[in-house]
Amino acid sequence: MEFLFHYGLFAAKTATLLVAAVLLVAIVTALVSRPRDSEARERLDVKRINDRYRRLENALRSQMASRKGAKKLLKREKAHRKARDRQRDEQRKRVFVLEFHGDMRASAVDHLREEITSVLAVAEQGDEVVVRLESPGGLVPSYGLAASQLARIRARNVALTVTIDKVAASGGYLMACVANRVLAAPFAIVGSIGVVAQIPNFNRLLKRHDIDYELQTAGEYKRTLTMFGENTEAARRKFREELEDTHALFKEHVQRYRPQVDVGRVATGEYWLGERALGLGLVDDLTTSDDYLWERAREAELFEVRYRQRKPLSKRLSLGLESVLRRLRTGL
Repeated sequence: MEFLFHYGLFAAKTATLLVAAVLLVAIVTALVSRPRDSEARERLDVKRINDRYRRLENALRSQMASRKGAKKLLKREKAHRKARDRQRDEQRKRVFVLEFHGDMRASAVDHLREEITSVLAVAEQGDEVVVRLESPGGLVPSYGLAASQLARIRARNVALTVTIDKVAASGGYLMACVANRVLAAPFAIVGSIGVVAQIPNFNRLLKRHDIDYELQTAGEYKRTLTMFGENTEAARRKFREELEDTHALFKEHVQRYRPQVDVGRVATGEYWLGERALGLGLVDDLTTSDDYLWERAREAELFEVRYRQRKPLSKRLSLGLESVLRRLRTGL
């Protein structure tokens, strides 16, 4: 028993020293690699998707071909590169590919706005922007801003296509409907044109424990429903009016960008899978983003645009610590 106690103590000390060493290395690395100015903390990554498709294709073909066939493949690739360079000189159409993965606060809009600003600085008539959108929705102001960012593209008369592989519901569809074309996978979730709000109320619990709660406001509707006060029917009616008004704006937004849709029929808060959404006019065609981009790559130059921002030192350290603790817990 004493042996196990000493062994456990030794193991605890070893784990402590290991964690301390990892943290020290992380701190030193972060300090050494810390950017010296604001420009070093942000960058725009641009990748030519056509080249990636070509590399994947050639990697598979080279493994399937004989030695003689591999030589032919290499010769054909050289000819393709020359032809591609000539086409670039002839100004082939360009497609800029962006991605938006939405959370409750639409946090990705911080990067989306920078990517759109960069693209609009070089986009010309005949170019296209494709946004691969995935979002179940979230806060109204956040997704309203994200939709406004996409509207900037249409305002510049640049073709905008949104692809939905999994889900674009509620705030996600608020964004998607701005596009000139909306494409969805057959079983993607689309729609949910509605507004929801919920708030817990602890007033009866406070009364049960003889706890008073006071809320002072200036302005009749500064607060309607609250978490701790006693809510009135008048407050509920006002809260409901605000929800209805937001829903009305949502419906007007959809009608503005997709006049072919019977908004009264689809603005019930329901969602539909891609096959059904097509019949309702919520989307224009059924396809995956992979198929669409593959087809576009045959006739246009595709550029994947990603804005990246280096996290502050404190954030990097906290993420590093979380990673270390997670590994220790899982034994990896």
